[in-house]
Amino acid sequence: MNEDKLIVAIAEDKIMQCQENYMITNTGFLDMRQQTLCRKLLRNNAEVKGFFYGGYPDAERRITIFIPEYIEAETEEDLHEYFLKNKEDNPLTLIRAKHNGYKDLSHRDYLGSLTAMGIKREAIGDILVDKEGADVLVLREMAEFILINYGKAGRTYLELTVADIEHIAIPEGRVVEKSDTVASLRLDNVVASAFGTSRSNAAEAIKGGIVFVNNLQVEKPEKLVNQGDKLVLRGKGKVILKEIGGSTRKDRIFITLMIMK
Repeated sequence: MNEDKLIVAIAEDKIMQCQENYMITNTGFLDMRQQTLCRKLLRNNAEVKGFFYGGYPDAERRITIFIPEYIEAETEEDLHEYFLKNKEDNPLTLIRAKHNGYKDLSHRDYLGSLTAMGIKREAIGDILVDKEGADVLVLREMAEFILINYGKAGRTYLELTVADIEHIAIPEGRVVEKSDTVASLRLDNVVASAFGTSRSNAAEAIKGGIVFVNNLQVEKPEKLVNQGDKLVLRGKGKVILKEIGGSTRKDRIFITLMIMK
């Protein structure tokens, strides 16, 4: 069974458990491509209440979570509020790692040391790094194991605690604003502008499945984008289409982009 079919099969099993046992169920953490697969599954199962949840609104790695009818949540924001009031139901735990080392640790340092312990990638969500340490989102069933066994990242010792998810520390990234004009609001045009590549290269990347709009994989270069959309080109970064303006005399469209560094 290939990876895509396995992801769908796991999600289908979690849906069945939710419906038969009237309980919250969830997958492991999914990347944006895998979330797209589960989104398609949810579209074909309209009677199922399913959401994507990563612990904070802009999370990139998220679980697909299925909830029974007694939980009154209609949006992902509603679900987040529900977990703030019912912490015992939250399938995620926030682990805060602090260090006193002289060398700054990177995302790769934390992720590499966790997976070196045998922890599967689907048990680990976003890792938000700052100079003093990192906030690491994990599946709740892995939290105790990590707290007991995870003591070092590279050669740097760590001090671990459990923190409330509502107090997650989101690092302030450097944002560069860019203004440009595009022939149309087709995805390939905007991706080419945002990431400084040709339209043909942008279209190839989109067809290759490495471009995501609002965390969903999009493979059609002609898709139109909207103000506020978040665009990700895997390996290149993240951009938000901040503003769509008027048109030039040659009918090109003014756009403003927020480029996350």
